[in-house]
Amino acid sequence: MRIISGTARGRILTAPAGEETRPTADKIRGALFNILGSRVYDAEVLDLFGGTGALTLEALSRGAAHGVISDSSREAVKAITKNAEAVLKTEKDARLKIYPTGYRSAIDAWQGKPFDLVFLDPPYRMLEAYADAITRLEKRGLITDDTLIIAERAREKEIVIPDNFERVDVRFYGVTAIEFIRRIGRQEA
Repeated sequence: MRIISGTARGRILTAPAGEETRPTADKIRGALFNILGSRVYDAEVLDLFGGTGALTLEALSRGAAHGVISDSSREAVKAITKNAEAVLKTEKDARLKIYPTGYRSAIDAWQGKPFDLVFLDPPYRMLEAYADAITRLEKRGLITDDTLIIAERAREKEIVIPDNFERVDVRFYGVTAIEFIRRIGRQEA
């Protein structure tokens, strides 16, 4: 696993041992960021189930302004921190905040700007986490009309999203599905 493009292109990323973390494959990440294109530049990015931090670190390498990553696994936080140091070097503390906690606590703790991009990639068994996270983010004012939520899920598992949100696109990559979600009323992905 590596950073695909941008200022940190080619940097190797590590994953925690075991099966608890399921990193987004390089091929899927590459396709995702090709879809996002220039939307990443200068973005405020959130990843509530960080794993390795690869999604946010890829965004930062491609010009996102700041990132926030949370994960409740101690081993995942160690991997995220190591990967962030490799990718961001001396800019790590200025451009990235890591919360060593679950997604609910991270949402409650955040005091910064609303997010432009939100990555949701919880363990596939946590189907209720998608709608719960979106609802909590909206209640805290951390989602705007321009926020794009990118939800990774198992292809065969449908996820529920809040009524005032819609899927604007879904892409399939083998056993993985990537959903692009916005508040109702937004037309483009």
